[in-house]
Amino acid sequence: MRAVDIIAKKRDRQALTTEEIEFFIQGLTRDEVPDYQVAAWAMAVLLNGMDPRETADLTMAMVRSGQTLNLDAVAPIVVDKHSTGGVGDKTTLAVVPMVAAAGLPVAKMSGRGLGFSGGTLDKLESIPGYDVSLDIDRFLDVVRRAGVVVAGQTADLAPADGRLYALRDVTATVPSIPLIASSIMSKKIASGAHAMVLDVKVGRGAFMTTLEDARELALRMVDIGQRVGRRVTAVLSGMDQPLGLAVGNALEVMEAIHTLQGKGPADFYEHCLLIGGEMLLLAGLAEDPEAARTTLADAVASGAALERFRAWIVAQGGDPRVTEDEGLFPRALVVHEVPAPRSGVIAALDAREVGETSVMLGAGRARKGDPVDLAVGIVLHAKIGDRLAAGQPLLAIHAQNADDARAAAERLLAAYRWSDADLEPPPLVYDVLRG
Repeated sequence: MRAVDIIAKKRDRQALTTEEIEFFIQGLTRDEVPDYQVAAWAMAVLLNGMDPRETADLTMAMVRSGQTLNLDAVAPIVVDKHSTGGVGDKTTLAVVPMVAAAGLPVAKMSGRGLGFSGGTLDKLESIPGYDVSLDIDRFLDVVRRAGVVVAGQTADLAPADGRLYALRDVTATVPSIPLIASSIMSKKIASGAHAMVLDVKVGRGAFMTTLEDARELALRMVDIGQRVGRRVTAVLSGMDQPLGLAVGNALEVMEAIHTLQGKGPADFYEHCLLIGGEMLLLAGLAEDPEAARTTLADAVASGAALERFRAWIVAQGGDPRVTEDEGLFPRALVVHEVPAPRSGVIAALDAREVGETSVMLGAGRARKGDPVDLAVGIVLHAKIGDRLAAGQPLLAIHAQNADDARAAAERLLAAYRWSDADLEPPPLVYDVLRG
């Protein structure tokens, strides 16, 4: 078997066998297939696609390229969640302690932000002392003790995916649905989750900008899960405006804490109840979505979810006093309030522009390895559908100097559209696809 023949076969729009996919991925992992051949193969997949069986075979070949975790000793079922990324998406920070307080352990490996979408690890590192770099033994120990662990992915889990993604990123082959689906699912399966909820974002503030593409990706990932014996639910959620009000690392952690205290933005709280509810349903801890919602709302109202958050932070070396003293978080030197430029209803807010402005302020990365400023970001005071009078607070920019704040304000004001007529906000959720 030769790599060049496998490339030619996919070039000619033929389906690859399980054995051919395994050969190619193992060759990639062992440095037996050179980068130029991997790049050619990725382009052939981008142009000609993969059928569902090929995609599942690719996923499992990448899982087998490295170590896999076994979470059976932690609990009979451990449910993970994954977001495809969106502006202001700090869902993990609030959902995992909520579901853990309801009796469902969560063992999650997360990533760092790249581009306009923030990364969970960057947000968590705004908590003093929080350690994202855990070896596997400590990873398992934390989830046993706290019921929650969120850390960086080890190099031993699905290493073929890491190598393949690095090449896709520089060869314009990232937007391939089979490659995206297998990348996400290989890491989730290798991480040991028995079931998973996939939060597939769609809109201007997401990588999938159309509902059609988001649905195709979601269905492909649900299919992979079913083929390999995992329970999977996919939620198609809207990202035409930021989720919640805060965009920026420390700012988003503070908003997640407010939510666990029962004081968070309504849209973010509702989203957490939905995602967390689907996790409880997959674990068999709720009979229906309404019962799941009630269980999670009770965990917040009783303070149990906030206490679980504190236990989780302590278990990973962080300072739990952040739930009581926001002064422990990194703070920007300048907070620039921006008033509404006119009276009317906010008709649109370009979520991508908000995300890219936060990157300009330093909250995100233009390139892998860039430093991140944990303190800067944007806090919205109003969202689509809200009516404001001219001069009322519209948003606040957290920056390190006045020039950055003024530049961000100019850019953000151009991201709004206004209307004189009342209108409904865009959907928070388009569909829930249960495997």
